[in-house]
Amino acid sequence: MAEPEAAWPAGPHPAALRVATGGAEVRAAAERLRVPVAALATALLDPGQRLLVDGSGLSGLLRRQWADDGVAEAVLVRRLGVRADHPAVVAAAAAWGCERVRDGHDDDRLAVPPPPDGAPLTDRFLHAAALAATRVEVAVALARDAGQDTTKSDGSPSLGADEAAHLAAARALRPLGVTVLSEERSDRPVPGDEPWVVLDPLDGTGNFRAGLAPWAFSAALVRDGRPVAGLVADLSSGRRWSGAVGSGAHRDGVPVRPRDAGTVVAPTAPSGSAVQVPRSARRVRVTGCTAVDVCLVADGAAGAWQNLDRSGTHVHDVAGGLALLAAAGGVALDPDGDPLHLRPDTERLIRFVAAGTEERARELLRELT
Repeated sequence: MAEPEAAWPAGPHPAALRVATGGAEVRAAAERLRVPVAALATALLDPGQRLLVDGSGLSGLLRRQWADDGVAEAVLVRRLGVRADHPAVVAAAAAWGCERVRDGHDDDRLAVPPPPDGAPLTDRFLHAAALAATRVEVAVALARDAGQDTTKSDGSPSLGADEAAHLAAARALRPLGVTVLSEERSDRPVPGDEPWVVLDPLDGTGNFRAGLAPWAFSAALVRDGRPVAGLVADLSSGRRWSGAVGSGAHRDGVPVRPRDAGTVVAPTAPSGSAVQVPRSARRVRVTGCTAVDVCLVADGAAGAWQNLDRSGTHVHDVAGGLALLAAAGGVALDPDGDPLHLRPDTERLIRFVAAGTEERARELLRELT
């Protein structure tokens, strides 16, 4: 028998419940739930948990897991005044790429529904991308020891996990009915001015092969050359960034915005070359995973990103992060100082700076060109 289906939560914040972000909220929730603070504290750091709270005393602890039948589900393990069908619970499960919500007290199970057919394309994209990221998690884990280790034309590694990730993601995104471009496939033409999706099923393949975090799934919805919605999932840690222009950006369910931090992130330097350090930077980080790099600018962990000192990067590497940056209010400029325009061409190299403000982006351009 099919599981009952929850109602789709309308809007990005369908209820007063929000993800707890500080010790005071955790202590208050622990007192209400009559549990030790330690039972809730790790929810502040663990991307696989969400402590939902509000100002009136409602509290609910969600945990993401795979059930015995292989379905990803969000389990409501502790609750006070919160039910499994609460819109905020369903929204959290959907953002996690879970197909089901389960009440840990009475074992009631609800299917997480997709957005209705008439919902905005950005909503349908984010739901499909979250499912895609979850399916890629499984596919990549199973392909880790597949032994298919080759080199791409640009010198970067290609693993069996790349192909497995592509197939898992493409299946989840197919119902959107829009052209999907991927690092792992030759480009398909995008008709006229129609929107398109670009994905990197496994960004940071070199990191993945070495077991050195991070590596990530990245997808973006692009319209008129602008990334309007994106999802990046750090598969090494479970962190997820998602958002859409006009609705804001979130990291693990918490709203984020850029800030003028002193750290600049940069892609790995080509062999024999050095990363250029801007005069205004206090430090430069190289993570080896461009999708995550740009998200760090979107959420304020880093102040800027640049690749002006190298030949460029591909649209599939950066589109997801750029969508998050735009949703969070940040800026990306090309070497001429114009807003970055994305084309449906995964072979073309692009160069740009990304920062929290236009002023900071232009400062970087002056220093690096």
